[in-house]
Amino acid sequence: MKITAQEEYGLRILIRIARCQDKDGMSIPQLSEAEELSSHYVAKLTRILRMEGFINSTPGYKGGYVLSRPPKEININHVLKALGGALYDSEFCNLHVGIGKLCTNSVECSARSLWQMIQYTVDQLLNKLSLHELITPDGHSSGILETILQQNVKSTEDKFLQV
Repeated sequence: MKITAQEEYGLRILIRIARCQDKDGMSIPQLSEAEELSSHYVAKLTRILRMEGFINSTPGYKGGYVLSRPPKEININHVLKALGGALYDSEFCNLHVGIGKLCTNSVECSARSLWQMIQYTVDQLLNKLSLHELITPDGHSSGILETILQQNVKSTEDKFLQV
């Protein structure tokens, strides 16, 4: 599995906007310079984030982008899915059927079970994260993320031991 550039840079741009203290937000040129990305690419990413309702644009010459709601209300799983989609979804098997029109393993597929388990685990972890946890000072956010990860590992272990 790979995290796409769009997911990485889109999340970094959202974090940068969230940390911005200027009420007018950050402009595309400011974001471009801060992240060392082309203005065209930043415009593409901010458009996605705006269309999905995570940021708003502020009008005028000094306008820029600001969060559309408080950081605690912005779920990281929703952000990453907006930027790149799920790792596994119901259409996955239809996209990987081979040369036939139907998957040869459509009845019993251990690979599909693996992808579903991975998606479930990732969703469980990322649903517990808001943008707020990512914009707190580095030492604090690392501690919060570690706690959430440990809770998620324990919860997942308990779930699979019951099966």
